[in-house]
Amino acid sequence: MSLQTRYDFTLPRGYVDDQGVVHRTGTMRLATARDELEPLRDPMIDGADDPRLTIVVLARVVERLGTLELVTTREIEGLFAADLAFLQDFYGVINFGSQEEYEELIAAQREAGAPVTTQAVAPEPAVAATEDAPADAPAVASYSRPGRSAIEEIPHDGR
Repeated sequence: MSLQTRYDFTLPRGYVDDQGVVHRTGTMRLATARDELEPLRDPMIDGADDPRLTIVVLARVVERLGTLELVTTREIEGLFAADLAFLQDFYGVINFGSQEEYEELIAAQREAGAPVTTQAVAPEPAVAATEDAPADAPAVASYSRPGRSAIEEIPHDGR
């Protein structure tokens, strides 16, 4: 029996690149201590509470996103909010969750259905879903957020 260190995922909406191509599937690997420590040495990161820390850590562990040759902080910053939230949950589940939580997240994503994009368009800011959304608005994959909804942060006391 071997340890699974890489996990495939499908984003709820998908990253839209500069050419309008939508990238929905990807692979995330398990994080190492270095993945969480190195970004804290970056002068652009203002401590463990800096929201940019999440972006940098995700850029380190997302190994593949669609047909992109490289996933950087630029691509992670360009994700729709629903996709960023999904990746944060996914990171938490594969790194700190149980197999049961992983399977629950994957099952919920599977139940949410197929891609919501019918044509590629230029990226625009993500809009939070509201009850007033028109009936023909694309559905966003919904899933219950597991107990860990964000990347684990290292305590300030250096433990």
